Amino acid sequence: MTLDYKIVVDCADPHRQAAFWGEALGYLVEDNSPVVERLITGGMLPAEAWTVVDGRKAFKAMAAVRHPEDPFDPATGIGHGRRLLFQAVPEAKTVKNRLHLDLHAGPERREAEVDRLVALGATVLARIDEPGTRHVTLADPEGNEFCVQ
Repeated sequence: MTLDYKIVVDCADPHRQAAFWGEALGYLVEDNSPVVERLITGGMLPAEAWTVVDGRKAFKAMAAVRHPEDPFDPATGIGHGRRLLFQAVPEAKTVKNRLHLDLHAGPERREAEVDRLVALGATVLARIDEPGTRHVTLADPEGNEFCVQ
């Protein structure tokens, strides 16, 4: 039996992270406004739990991105495939990630991809050229490490 999954990333600003990673991966930022509106109208979502992002109502403490070709629920905007969910937490990142993403651009596109990601807000941490691997380690806008191979 297989299971569906999503990768959840703790962060300070889920909407900023979703915007960055949506652009970085070519994913879509999920539009949860239909379910947020339904919950507000039903009195189940207090004012402090939602915000407006790009003109749409959104959950304040979470935002997600999904692969544009994967299925999603139009009633909620929630993806049912390749998905990253960013959730707000009160504490800041303090140590190296225990899990990170590797983006596979290939040797011919690696530097152009690194330049594009830096323009989006990433920071280059290291360029690794060792036997068996050549990649660039970067940090996203909140300092989470990832690699471009």
